[in-house]
Amino acid sequence: MKIISVVGARPNFMKIAPFCHAISAYNILNPERKVSHILVHTGQHYDYRMSQSFFDLLNIPAPDINLEIGSGSHAEQVGQTMIAFEKVLEKELPDWVVVLGDVNATLACSVAAKKLHIKVCHIEAGLRSFDDRMPEEINRLVTDRLSDLLLVPDVLSEKNLLAEGVANHKIGFVGNIMVDTLEANRQKASELNVYNVVSENKRPECESVFTQDGLRSGYTFLTMHRPSNVDEKAILTGIIDWLLQRAGSPVPILWTLHPRTEKFLKQYDLWKKVCAAKNLVLMQPLSYHELLAINMHAKVAVTDSGGLQEECSILGTPFVTLRENTERPVTLREHGGCGVLAGNDPSRIEAAYADALDAGRSPVRPPKWDGKTAERCLAAILNFGQ
Repeated sequence: MKIISVVGARPNFMKIAPFCHAISAYNILNPERKVSHILVHTGQHYDYRMSQSFFDLLNIPAPDINLEIGSGSHAEQVGQTMIAFEKVLEKELPDWVVVLGDVNATLACSVAAKKLHIKVCHIEAGLRSFDDRMPEEINRLVTDRLSDLLLVPDVLSEKNLLAEGVANHKIGFVGNIMVDTLEANRQKASELNVYNVVSENKRPECESVFTQDGLRSGYTFLTMHRPSNVDEKAILTGIIDWLLQRAGSPVPILWTLHPRTEKFLKQYDLWKKVCAAKNLVLMQPLSYHELLAINMHAKVAVTDSGGLQEECSILGTPFVTLRENTERPVTLREHGGCGVLAGNDPSRIEAAYADALDAGRSPVRPPKWDGKTAERCLAAILNFGQ
């Protein structure tokens, strides 16, 4: 059997690592029935910190093929990826194309594969925010409609697919593949000193002040990159005003900056304000182990990242999601998780944040979030149709 797996953006890298390792382990045990695996990187994240460092640190094999698509509009990325990936498919003729998550590469490669009558497996199928203003929601809907095998991370995702009319035999409840990566790297991350991580990655042009004892006493971990939060000046300014008020409190805020967010902070003349805040520590993009180490010890996380919501649940970090909805509701308090939705209104963010500060850590592990999801994914593909 020949499988082509596709990664495009940073969230995919953490998901593909355990799948690659599962194939390697299977091939060792089954030398006469080896799986031929080709890893394709579309190149959506192409700088070292956003891409190659994750391959190195997570022990992912170097991509066999790099399409080098780079940045661009949604249409440009999807169109260019489809053109380039179609050529790969025509040459390699795989039995399966495996796509992950909800990035543009997920959509583009599933469409290209189905047009050539190649089976598609979607890992992380069934996630729904029910907000079609999100580009990721469009990617999820189209990919799930085209996929032959839909591997879901939780029971809520399975219910979504069944409600949409997907046949039972096409759905596999396998658990969350991100948790495989977390469990495989938890020990290494725990050995990192948070103070050293912050010191090594702090933006030198900013005036933030922090101490080892201060970080031990508790800190907030912040990530923010979605267009709904950073693209519009009024919205971004409101969030920054709230941050600057909170940055005067005794709890430091550690903020790992996404390039998109930095771009708009500078464009809207907010950069000097955030750099001057002494209790707001701006950092460059971090490695996976650094991110995990900071999350493991955070008092609260504030984020608009889907993957971080899942990590917070496993680690028990109370979190506030800067979104009106989430495709990962299993991580929210009403479904047994430890997070709340706050949108991007500063008053709602403050109320949710104040509550989270008092919540305390409480790890949550939904069914099959056990570090063995990749094995189940591979087994579902190998046994499909039997």
